[in-house]
Amino acid sequence: MAERRAGLEGAGLIGFLSLEELDRGLFRGWCHDGIPLRAFGGQVAGQALTAASRTVPTHLAVHSLHGYFLRAGQTSRPMIYSVEDLRDGRTYVTRRVTARQDGEAIFVLSASFKLAEPGGHDRQPAPPDSADPSELPDYYELWAKIDPQGAENAAVRQAVEVRYVSSDGASGTEGVTQQKLWVRALDQLPDDPVLHTCALTYLSDLMLAPTAALAVEPPRGVRPLPATVFLTSLDHALWFHRPFRADEWLLIAQESRTAGDGRGLARSEVWTRDGRLVASAVQETVLRPMRGRPDAR
Repeated sequence: MAERRAGLEGAGLIGFLSLEELDRGLFRGWCHDGIPLRAFGGQVAGQALTAASRTVPTHLAVHSLHGYFLRAGQTSRPMIYSVEDLRDGRTYVTRRVTARQDGEAIFVLSASFKLAEPGGHDRQPAPPDSADPSELPDYYELWAKIDPQGAENAAVRQAVEVRYVSSDGASGTEGVTQQKLWVRALDQLPDDPVLHTCALTYLSDLMLAPTAALAVEPPRGVRPLPATVFLTSLDHALWFHRPFRADEWLLIAQESRTAGDGRGLARSEVWTRDGRLVASAVQETVLRPMRGRPDAR
Protein backbone atom coordinates (compact mmCIF):
# COMPACT_ATOMS: atom_id res chain seq x y z
CA MET A 1 0.00 0.00 0.00
CA ALA A 2 2.84 2.40 0.85
CA GLU A 3 4.44 1.59 -2.53
CA ARG A 4 1.21 2.53 -4.29
CA ARG A 5 0.94 5.86 -2.46
CA ALA A 6 4.58 6.68 -3.17
CA GLY A 7 4.03 6.02 -6.85
CA LEU A 8 0.82 8.06 -7.19
CA GLU A 9 0.85 10.97 -4.76
CA GLY A 10 1.71 14.13 -6.66
CA ALA A 11 2.51 12.03 -9.72
CA GLY A 12 0.60 14.06 -12.28
CA LEU A 13 -0.60 12.64 -15.57
CA ILE A 14 2.82 11.26 -16.56
CA GLY A 15 2.98 9.34 -13.30
CA PHE A 16 -0.59 8.10 -13.67
CA LEU A 17 0.32 6.57 -17.06
CA SER A 18 3.75 5.19 -16.14
CA LEU A 19 4.44 1.45 -16.18
CA GLU A 20 7.24 -0.83 -15.04
CA GLU A 21 8.39 -3.28 -17.71
CA LEU A 22 8.67 -6.76 -16.21
CA ASP A 23 9.44 -8.71 -19.39
CA ARG A 24 8.83 -8.43 -23.11
CA GLY A 25 5.15 -7.48 -23.48
CA LEU A 26 4.55 -7.59 -19.71
CA PHE A 27 4.09 -4.46 -17.59
CA ARG A 28 2.99 -3.43 -14.09
CA GLY A 29 1.17 -0.26 -13.03
CA TRP A 30 -0.77 1.25 -10.14
CA CYS A 31 -4.14 2.96 -10.40
CA HIS A 32 -5.86 5.63 -8.34
CA ASP A 33 -9.50 5.65 -7.27
CA GLY A 34 -12.31 6.55 -9.61
CA ILE A 35 -14.81 5.78 -6.88
CA PRO A 36 -13.52 4.70 -3.45
CA LEU A 37 -11.18 1.69 -3.75
CA ARG A 38 -12.14 1.12 -7.40
CA ALA A 39 -9.66 1.94 -10.17
CA PHE A 40 -10.52 4.81 -12.52
CA GLY A 41 -11.39 3.26 -15.88
CA GLY A 42 -9.72 6.01 -17.90
CA GLN A 43 -6.43 5.30 -16.16
CA VAL A 44 -6.70 1.56 -16.77
CA ALA A 45 -7.38 2.21 -20.47
CA GLY A 46 -4.57 4.79 -20.66
CA GLN A 47 -2.08 2.43 -19.06
CA ALA A 48 -3.19 -0.41 -21.35
CA LEU A 49 -2.57 1.82 -24.38
CA THR A 50 0.80 2.79 -22.91
CA ALA A 51 1.70 -0.91 -22.69
CA ALA A 52 0.56 -1.59 -26.26
CA SER A 53 2.44 1.45 -27.61
CA ARG A 54 5.71 0.26 -26.10
CA THR A 55 5.60 -2.84 -28.32
CA VAL A 56 4.96 -0.93 -31.58
CA PRO A 57 7.54 0.79 -33.85
CA THR A 58 7.75 4.51 -33.14
CA HIS A 59 6.84 5.53 -36.73
CA LEU A 60 3.32 4.10 -36.25
CA ALA A 61 0.61 6.00 -34.34
CA VAL A 62 -2.53 4.68 -32.66
CA HIS A 63 -5.71 5.55 -34.55
CA SER A 64 -8.32 3.55 -32.60
CA LEU A 65 -8.89 1.48 -29.49
CA HIS A 66 -11.75 -0.64 -28.16
CA GLY A 67 -11.87 -1.86 -24.58
CA TYR A 68 -14.17 -3.85 -22.28
CA PHE A 69 -14.30 -3.44 -18.51
CA LEU A 70 -14.80 -6.95 -17.12
CA ARG A 71 -14.35 -6.51 -13.36
CA ALA A 72 -13.75 -3.66 -10.95
CA GLY A 73 -10.03 -2.97 -10.54
CA GLN A 74 -8.69 -2.61 -7.01
CA THR A 75 -6.36 0.26 -6.10
CA SER A 76 -4.67 -1.62 -3.27
CA ARG A 77 -2.87 -3.98 -5.67
CA PRO A 78 -0.93 -3.44 -8.91
CA MET A 79 -2.36 -4.05 -12.36
CA ILE A 80 -0.47 -6.43 -14.66
CA TYR A 81 -0.71 -5.72 -18.40
CA SER A 82 0.16 -8.42 -20.94
CA VAL A 83 0.44 -7.47 -24.63
CA GLU A 84 -0.28 -9.82 -27.54
CA ASP A 85 1.01 -9.11 -31.05
CA LEU A 86 -2.04 -9.81 -33.22
CA ARG A 87 -0.80 -8.36 -36.50
CA ASP A 88 2.31 -6.63 -37.81
CA GLY A 89 1.66 -5.24 -41.26
CA ARG A 90 3.49 -2.61 -43.27
CA THR A 91 0.95 0.16 -42.64
CA TYR A 92 -1.27 -1.27 -39.86
CA VAL A 93 -0.35 -3.01 -36.60
CA THR A 94 -2.75 -4.46 -34.02
CA ARG A 95 -2.20 -5.26 -30.34
CA ARG A 96 -4.40 -6.79 -27.66
CA VAL A 97 -3.78 -5.98 -24.00
CA THR A 98 -5.23 -7.81 -21.00
CA ALA A 99 -5.09 -6.16 -17.59
CA ARG A 100 -5.14 -8.62 -14.69
CA GLN A 101 -5.25 -8.65 -10.92
CA ASP A 102 -4.86 -11.87 -8.92
CA GLY A 103 -4.85 -13.76 -12.21
CA GLU A 104 -8.30 -12.50 -13.25
CA ALA A 105 -8.88 -10.35 -16.33
CA ILE A 106 -10.06 -6.87 -15.34
CA PHE A 107 -9.95 -5.12 -18.72
CA VAL A 108 -9.18 -6.08 -22.32
CA LEU A 109 -8.11 -3.63 -25.01
CA SER A 110 -7.61 -3.90 -28.76
CA ALA A 111 -5.58 -1.08 -30.29
CA SER A 112 -4.75 -0.42 -33.93
CA PHE A 113 -1.74 1.61 -35.08
CA LYS A 114 -1.00 2.93 -38.55
CA LEU A 115 1.55 4.65 -40.74
CA ALA A 116 0.73 8.30 -41.45
CA GLU A 117 -0.61 8.92 -44.95
CA PRO A 118 -0.22 12.38 -46.55
CA GLY A 119 -3.07 13.90 -48.53
CA GLY A 120 -6.52 12.34 -48.54
CA HIS A 121 -9.91 13.94 -48.06
CA ASP A 122 -9.74 16.01 -44.87
CA ARG A 123 -13.11 17.24 -43.63
CA GLN A 124 -14.92 17.97 -40.38
CA PRO A 125 -17.99 19.93 -39.21
CA ALA A 126 -17.89 23.31 -37.50
CA PRO A 127 -16.94 23.11 -33.82
CA PRO A 128 -19.65 23.41 -31.14
CA ASP A 129 -20.27 26.71 -29.41
CA SER A 130 -18.61 27.22 -26.06
CA ALA A 131 -17.34 29.95 -23.80
CA ASP A 132 -13.55 30.15 -23.52
CA PRO A 133 -12.14 28.09 -20.63
CA SER A 134 -10.70 31.26 -19.07
CA GLU A 135 -14.30 32.48 -18.58
CA LEU A 136 -15.61 29.30 -16.93
CA PRO A 137 -15.66 28.03 -13.35
CA ASP A 138 -13.16 25.51 -12.06
CA TYR A 139 -14.97 22.19 -11.84
CA TYR A 140 -13.31 21.20 -8.55
CA GLU A 141 -14.54 24.43 -6.95
CA LEU A 142 -18.09 23.57 -8.01
CA TRP A 143 -17.60 20.09 -6.63
CA ALA A 144 -16.20 21.42 -3.34
CA LYS A 145 -19.36 23.48 -2.72
CA ILE A 146 -21.36 20.24 -2.66
CA ASP A 147 -18.85 17.68 -1.38
CA PRO A 148 -15.68 19.34 0.02
CA GLN A 149 -14.01 16.12 1.14
CA GLY A 150 -14.72 14.33 -2.13
CA ALA A 151 -13.32 17.21 -4.17
CA GLU A 152 -10.23 17.49 -1.97
CA ASN A 153 -9.48 13.76 -2.17
CA ALA A 154 -10.09 13.37 -5.91
CA ALA A 155 -6.85 12.02 -7.37
CA VAL A 156 -7.70 13.35 -10.82
CA ARG A 157 -7.17 16.94 -9.63
CA GLN A 158 -3.45 16.12 -9.26
CA ALA A 159 -3.25 15.68 -13.02
CA VAL A 160 -6.08 17.43 -14.86
CA GLU A 161 -7.58 20.92 -15.06
CA VAL A 162 -11.33 20.97 -15.78
CA ARG A 163 -13.61 23.87 -16.68
CA TYR A 164 -17.30 23.02 -16.77
CA VAL A 165 -19.35 24.49 -19.64
CA SER A 166 -22.86 23.07 -19.30
CA SER A 167 -24.87 22.86 -16.11
CA ASP A 168 -28.08 21.78 -17.83
CA GLY A 169 -28.30 18.29 -19.29
CA ALA A 170 -31.09 19.19 -21.71
CA SER A 171 -30.03 19.49 -25.35
CA GLY A 172 -33.19 20.98 -26.76
CA THR A 173 -33.92 17.68 -28.53
CA GLU A 174 -36.29 15.29 -26.78
CA GLY A 175 -34.53 12.19 -25.46
CA VAL A 176 -31.03 13.69 -25.79
CA THR A 177 -28.83 14.83 -22.89
CA GLN A 178 -25.52 16.63 -23.22
CA GLN A 179 -22.75 18.44 -21.41
CA LYS A 180 -19.42 20.05 -22.31
CA LEU A 181 -16.16 20.49 -20.45
CA TRP A 182 -12.71 21.85 -21.18
CA VAL A 183 -9.82 19.70 -19.98
CA ARG A 184 -6.03 19.75 -20.13
CA ALA A 185 -3.11 18.15 -18.32
CA LEU A 186 -2.16 20.16 -15.25
CA ASP A 187 1.56 20.04 -16.12
CA GLN A 188 3.31 20.57 -19.44
CA LEU A 189 3.99 17.25 -21.15
CA PRO A 190 7.03 16.25 -23.23
CA ASP A 191 6.84 16.39 -27.04
CA ASP A 192 5.93 12.70 -27.26
CA PRO A 193 2.83 11.96 -29.42
CA VAL A 194 2.39 8.57 -27.73
CA LEU A 195 2.16 10.18 -24.31
CA HIS A 196 -0.44 12.67 -25.57
CA THR A 197 -2.67 9.93 -27.04
CA CYS A 198 -2.44 7.92 -23.80
CA ALA A 199 -3.23 11.09 -21.86
CA LEU A 200 -6.31 11.75 -23.99
CA THR A 201 -7.43 8.16 -23.41
CA TYR A 202 -7.35 8.97 -19.69
CA LEU A 203 -9.14 12.30 -20.21
CA SER A 204 -11.80 10.88 -22.53
CA ASP A 205 -13.36 8.88 -19.69
CA LEU A 206 -13.97 11.92 -17.49
CA MET A 207 -17.73 12.37 -16.93
CA LEU A 208 -18.64 10.43 -20.08
CA ALA A 209 -20.70 7.73 -18.36
CA PRO A 210 -22.69 10.29 -16.28
CA THR A 211 -23.84 11.93 -19.53
CA ALA A 212 -26.20 8.97 -19.98
CA ALA A 213 -27.77 9.72 -16.57
CA LEU A 214 -28.25 13.48 -16.91
CA ALA A 215 -31.99 13.09 -17.46
CA VAL A 216 -32.34 11.83 -13.88
CA GLU A 217 -29.21 13.12 -12.12
CA PRO A 218 -27.00 16.17 -12.76
CA PRO A 219 -23.23 15.61 -12.73
CA ARG A 220 -21.08 15.47 -9.61
CA GLY A 221 -20.08 18.93 -8.50
CA VAL A 222 -23.31 20.56 -9.66
CA ARG A 223 -25.78 18.11 -8.13
CA PRO A 224 -26.96 17.53 -4.56
CA LEU A 225 -25.77 14.40 -2.81
CA PRO A 226 -26.45 11.51 -2.53
CA ALA A 227 -26.41 9.72 -5.87
CA THR A 228 -29.69 8.27 -7.11
CA VAL A 229 -28.39 5.99 -9.88
CA PHE A 230 -25.70 3.33 -10.16
CA LEU A 231 -23.21 3.85 -12.98
CA THR A 232 -20.32 1.68 -14.08
CA SER A 233 -18.64 1.56 -17.49
CA LEU A 234 -19.05 -1.52 -19.67
CA ASP A 235 -16.81 -0.56 -22.58
CA HIS A 236 -14.90 2.34 -24.11
CA ALA A 237 -13.97 3.08 -27.72
CA LEU A 238 -11.82 5.96 -28.96
CA TRP A 239 -10.73 7.14 -32.41
CA PHE A 240 -7.91 9.63 -33.00
CA HIS A 241 -8.37 11.88 -36.04
CA ARG A 242 -5.70 14.58 -35.94
CA PRO A 243 -2.60 15.55 -33.93
CA PHE A 244 -3.11 17.43 -30.64
CA ARG A 245 -1.50 18.19 -27.31
CA ALA A 246 -3.16 16.99 -24.10
CA ASP A 247 -1.53 19.83 -22.13
CA GLU A 248 -3.48 22.41 -24.17
CA TRP A 249 -7.19 23.04 -23.63
CA LEU A 250 -9.47 20.47 -25.27
CA LEU A 251 -13.24 20.83 -25.46
CA ILE A 252 -15.06 17.54 -24.85
CA ALA A 253 -18.64 17.74 -26.11
CA GLN A 254 -20.61 14.80 -24.72
CA GLU A 255 -24.13 13.58 -25.45
CA SER A 256 -26.37 10.59 -24.86
CA ARG A 257 -29.18 9.71 -27.26
CA THR A 258 -30.47 6.49 -25.73
CA ALA A 259 -30.89 4.66 -22.42
CA GLY A 260 -32.86 1.57 -21.43
CA ASP A 261 -32.56 -2.07 -20.34
CA GLY A 262 -30.31 -0.99 -17.47
CA ARG A 263 -27.82 0.60 -19.89
CA GLY A 264 -27.00 4.01 -21.29
CA LEU A 265 -24.91 5.00 -24.30
CA ALA A 266 -22.81 8.18 -24.41
CA ARG A 267 -20.54 9.60 -27.06
CA SER A 268 -18.21 12.56 -27.29
CA GLU A 269 -16.15 14.65 -29.68
CA VAL A 270 -12.86 16.24 -28.66
CA TRP A 271 -11.99 19.65 -30.12
CA THR A 272 -8.93 21.88 -29.86
CA ARG A 273 -9.25 25.51 -28.87
CA ASP A 274 -8.72 26.52 -32.52
CA GLY A 275 -11.60 24.31 -33.71
CA ARG A 276 -10.01 21.07 -34.92
CA LEU A 277 -11.83 17.78 -34.29
CA VAL A 278 -9.09 15.51 -32.93
CA ALA A 279 -10.90 12.50 -31.43
CA SER A 280 -14.26 10.77 -30.93
CA ALA A 281 -15.32 8.40 -28.14
CA VAL A 282 -18.27 6.11 -27.39
CA GLN A 283 -19.04 4.36 -24.10
CA GLU A 284 -21.81 2.12 -22.80
CA THR A 285 -22.54 2.08 -19.09
CA VAL A 286 -24.69 0.23 -16.60
CA LEU A 287 -27.48 2.65 -15.62
CA ARG A 288 -29.76 1.49 -12.79
CA PRO A 289 -31.61 3.03 -9.85
CA MET A 290 -29.42 3.01 -6.75
CA ARG A 291 -30.16 0.12 -4.38
CA GLY A 292 -29.22 -0.07 -0.72
CA ARG A 293 -27.09 2.73 0.71
CA PRO A 294 -27.29 5.99 -1.30
CA ASP A 295 -23.50 6.24 -1.32
CA ALA A 296 -22.99 2.62 -2.43
CA ARG A 297 -21.53 3.75 -5.76
